[in-house]
Amino acid sequence: MLIYLDMCCLKRPFDDQSHPRIRLEAEAVLALLAAESDAVRFVRSPALALENRLNPLPVRAGRVARWLGRPLPVTDASDLECRTRDIMALGVSGFDALHLASAELMGADVFATCDDRLLGTARRCGESLCVRPLGILDLVAEILT
Repeated sequence: MLIYLDMCCLKRPFDDQSHPRIRLEAEAVLALLAAESDAVRFVRSPALALENRLNPLPVRAGRVARWLGRPLPVTDASDLECRTRDIMALGVSGFDALHLASAELMGADVFATCDDRLLGTARRCGESLCVRPLGILDLVAEILT
């Protein structure tokens, strides 16, 4: 399974862990990252690297950057731009649309997020998206149980 973790997921282990849901999601992200194998692989896109560079917290940005390494380029920038516009027309905004378009064009099976608003919007898009949106806890339940 090829998985695209959005930036919300990648930053979750650095969030305030005193909230039970945040702690569970952080543990889910870390468990998934530890499960990387031939069966569970991750998309590392230029969109993730770009958003990470905008992170105002250098320690967090540095840790995420180390995991991202050198992201693979999307094969055609004009396809990415066009698909991002299409997804924005479906009601998904800014970086979220760019991440969904990147996930699709890089062949991800699943787009995982901790963002309830984004997840709801992506699910309402239905078959207009070529990637399956899932909450991080649902993804862990599907893969690791």
